[in-house]
Amino acid sequence: MTTSLQFETQTKNLIDELKSVCANYGLGNDGNEFKIITQVFLYKFLNDKFVHEIKELEPTIANAEKWEDTLRNLTEDDLEMLTLQMSESTANIKPEQLISSLFERQNEPKFAELFDTTLLAIAAANSEIFSVMTEGGEKIVLFENISKYVTDKRDEFCKAIINKLVNFSFEHIFHEKFDFYATIFEYLIKDYNTNSGGKYAEYFTPHAVAKIMARCLVTEEVHSVTCYDPSAGSGTLLMNLAHQIGEDKCTVYSQDISQKSSNLLRLNLILNNLVHSIPNIVKGNTILDPYHKDKNGQLQQFDYIVSNPPFKLDFSDYRDELDTKENHDRFFAGIPNVPKAKKESMAIYLLFLQHIMHSLTDNGKAAIVVPTGFITAQSGIDKKIREQMVARKMLAGVVSMPSNIFATTGTNVSVLFLDKQNQGDVVLIDASKLGVTIKEGKNQKTVLQPEEEEHIIKTFNDKVAVDDFSVVVSYDDIKAKNYSLSAGQYFEVKIEYVDITADEFTSKMKTFESNLESLFNKSKILENEIQNNLKRLMYE
Repeated sequence: MTTSLQFETQTKNLIDELKSVCANYGLGNDGNEFKIITQVFLYKFLNDKFVHEIKELEPTIANAEKWEDTLRNLTEDDLEMLTLQMSESTANIKPEQLISSLFERQNEPKFAELFDTTLLAIAAANSEIFSVMTEGGEKIVLFENISKYVTDKRDEFCKAIINKLVNFSFEHIFHEKFDFYATIFEYLIKDYNTNSGGKYAEYFTPHAVAKIMARCLVTEEVHSVTCYDPSAGSGTLLMNLAHQIGEDKCTVYSQDISQKSSNLLRLNLILNNLVHSIPNIVKGNTILDPYHKDKNGQLQQFDYIVSNPPFKLDFSDYRDELDTKENHDRFFAGIPNVPKAKKESMAIYLLFLQHIMHSLTDNGKAAIVVPTGFITAQSGIDKKIREQMVARKMLAGVVSMPSNIFATTGTNVSVLFLDKQNQGDVVLIDASKLGVTIKEGKNQKTVLQPEEEEHIIKTFNDKVAVDDFSVVVSYDDIKAKNYSLSAGQYFEVKIEYVDITADEFTSKMKTFESNLESLFNKSKILENEIQNNLKRLMYE
């Protein structure tokens, strides 16, 4: 077993053990289990990263037989000098707040109170860097009082948590790269990021889709760019995009109405060395109250935008608030009306699409997951948006994905790529026939194979036409097809001509004649039987 695989297995085992503790204290599959597991995991990660860095900075601590004692014996000035040298992504934790210190004190009275107080103190000390903002300017700090979720035996619960945390150190995983942390993050949240969340359910974007989006957007080296997702969820799209660019070469911005999603995104940023972007993570309603604005109060514009927005959502409560003069340019194609029935089917993704188009810099690029029906709709807001994409010459292409690429929804999806610098041809790909079907829970899911992902990416970036797979079209071609962005509508109908001899032709024609004569004879027999049966019918 490789070292990376060993660490992955150990980390997953820790997550399972923490879930087992929650189950033993009546929190299994409880809505609060998510808060406990993610916060405890984050505490463990930040604790071990602090220890890892302080050992690298001070060899006497690293080489000490009991490093905790050596750390505690430092003067306040020496400890402060060490913490000032630490990276921005490392939380400031006092020696008495370390997991090892709590482990030693677990038999003290009111241990749950000590545990909670420690977490709250760490959150307060690191509030400036690690807090998520709300649209109203409030800070959502790292930790909260987690023992409150246990009805009784709180001291025992917190002891059980601490005893799981000391058994394994993260110190050896900080050299790991994106794929390792992506796997761990997906495993950590797999039970909490489902469509059981009701109205504002967060759908996890498959990594294959996220990778295709990132690699088709970023094809060359860039520096100091901004990345944005107006419906970020847990951040899969942003993490893939930042990894493709380089985590130290970009700044991430996001907004999402779900506090759960915003907390998960913060965890994702911490795992992926993007702590510098946490202050740009906002919990709020992007459509009604977009948070990110420039110094003149105008919507901030971004170099790269990725999004898998909710397709349908009831926004009837604030629909009329959007229909203002200030939003005229932003929602240029219109705002869906409130239906008399099934308000939950209102196409909110059309508002996200228009918001994204309005939020791109002059050389900006975007990739958005849309229902496949959008790319061929022949009327309404859908078509108006496509018409504007063509008129503004900001289309890069479309990739229509296989059905069931998302296990949680049966909607067929496509990825729409925008590029405000693309004045030339547009590539349309029909990848609907790719992938293998697997069972995931009660649902069927289509999974793209690595070679299929590469085929899509290479075809898109090289702008290559492949029979029954991709076409390269001009903006005029799209106009001529009534603004359809479906590759299938541009495929040529091919007739194969085969050279045969006169004798072969005569032989084939005789075969056709013989077959037809046989069919005609059978038809006459059947006709006679029907007529005879009709004559036997009598009125009773």
